[in-house]
Amino acid sequence: MAEVSVEINGRKYRMACEDGQETRLISLAARFNGYIDDYKESFGEIGDNRLTVMAGIAVVDELVEAERKLNALRAELDSVTRAGSAVAAEAEAMESRFASKLSDVARRIESMATAIDATGQDQPQQ
Repeated sequence: MAEVSVEINGRKYRMACEDGQETRLISLAARFNGYIDDYKESFGEIGDNRLTVMAGIAVVDELVEAERKLNALRAELDSVTRAGSAVAAEAEAMESRFASKLSDVARRIESMATAIDATGQDQPQQ
């Protein structure tokens, strides 16, 4: 297990993480620290705990919003998938009807060709 040092609100924290995840943990800590810095700018020094709680709530708020959007996109994807399936089924049915009509036309043409051939054979040849 790897260890990294991150800085949150001017304080260093030693944290453990999976090997290979050091850069990710440092990046996440820096992003979280950005929330704290933003709140410091907006509200001034209102206490470390309060800043940390406010930043944590902001992160959770973003997470909830991202989950809401993800669920909406999943619902939209399901709707589009169902619509696509309906269109595919309709196209397949149309193709089947077309093939049936084409087969009927081919039989009629063949019947006419046979009748023309038979008429031509009935005529005396000169």
